Amino acid sequence: MKRVVPGILIAGFWLLLLLKGSALFFCLVSVLIVLLAADEYLKMADERTVHFCERWFLNISLAAPVAIICLHPELHVLPPALLFSFLTLTCYFLYRYRSIPESYPLFCRLVFGLLYVGFLGAHIVLLRFVPDGSSWLVIGTAITACSDTGAYFVGRSIGRNKLCPNVSPNKTIEGAVGGIVAGMAAAAGFALLLQPSFSWAFLLLSAFLLSIMGILGDLTESIVKRGTGTKDSGTLLAGHGGILDRVDSLLFVGPVLYYLLLLPAFL
Repeated sequence: MKRVVPGILIAGFWLLLLLKGSALFFCLVSVLIVLLAADEYLKMADERTVHFCERWFLNISLAAPVAIICLHPELHVLPPALLFSFLTLTCYFLYRYRSIPESYPLFCRLVFGLLYVGFLGAHIVLLRFVPDGSSWLVIGTAITACSDTGAYFVGRSIGRNKLCPNVSPNKTIEGAVGGIVAGMAAAAGFALLLQPSFSWAFLLLSAFLLSIMGILGDLTESIVKRGTGTKDSGTLLAGHGGILDRVDSLLFVGPVLYYLLLLPAFL
């Protein structure tokens, strides 16, 4: 029950936000989520004890692309937003260089955090603003959630062959296959409700690819946690770890889904 009740509340809030919430409210919630995710990432990647204001300056620097995209949700705004954050981080390290031990490894970690949290997170906002973006976000979220659940139960039941033992010893190939099947089933079910007229060939092929992306997103956070000796990214969500533990797969699924939806415009 410690995991079930918070999980239901989180899922219910997210669905209400996507299906009933305004674009402005979605943006405000997205910026808050990304700021908290940036804070969790920094606590893993930067072990220094710094002043509260300095810590949140770095959090804001990582999350800035999302906030800028919220103000102007167009793809062409993303490169300058990313450049702004990168230059901000660069100036910070130039200013603090002498007081930061092993400054280059930390600089690399923060630039990765900018790409991981800020750049990928900005695509979630961009996805919300495509036609029927809220519906597609529901489908993308359903794929990640059901794929994760399917992988867990199948892997626990019949998993034998390790998927990526050096990064995540508990994940199995059988579990990954089960997760992909569950993700495709979730996409089909939610598409019947939200996008019944859409091409089923496109939907199922996309669901297959997005399920794989969700697994990659999960493994990527595992690399971060293993490299920083962290079990969970945070403790904010009772029984579910931190914000990053919940959105790691969506950070990979959202951008890929966004570009898949743009694909017809380029063909």
